[in-house]
Amino acid sequence: MAGINKVIIVGNLGADPEVRTMPNGEAVANISVATSESWIDKNTGEKRELTEWHRIVFYRRQAEIVGEYLRKGSKVYVEGRLRTRKWQDQNGQDRYTTEIQGDVLQMLDSRPERYQAGQATQVGAAQQGRNQYAQQSQPAYQTPQTQTSASQPVPPPIPDDGFDDDQIPF
Repeated sequence: MAGINKVIIVGNLGADPEVRTMPNGEAVANISVATSESWIDKNTGEKRELTEWHRIVFYRRQAEIVGEYLRKGSKVYVEGRLRTRKWQDQNGQDRYTTEIQGDVLQMLDSRPERYQAGQATQVGAAQQGRNQYAQQSQPAYQTPQTQTSASQPVPPPIPDDGFDDDQIPF
């Protein structure tokens, strides 16, 4: 039987992303995300809190998006898998790091700070590479523009082909 290696994290970035470029030209971004849980200690009645830190790495286009749009304090939803990699420190000692390799990233903040400050720009480049359903559910942040109905082209009427939606068999 095959195993499942899946991690889901919802938390806040503890620092700005670290973005680097690999020798092959592809981007790599590392983020550190905090998740917290709180409870009331039954013995003392005090509120207790435990914070876990998660190291997450993104590659290629996702890494570019992370570097461009995320900042310390950003709330994110991440799906990925645990990966342990081996590396050597400055003394030549073998070291191991277990981190989450991010596959899915969802920004949960309502708007990045730069948009709230009135410096809005279109995010069309960030939408590239996403499927059409993600684009429909994630509107791009745009500068509000006032347009009159006269300046917008009117689409041609849809011809009546005699097909009724009630005829769909499912």
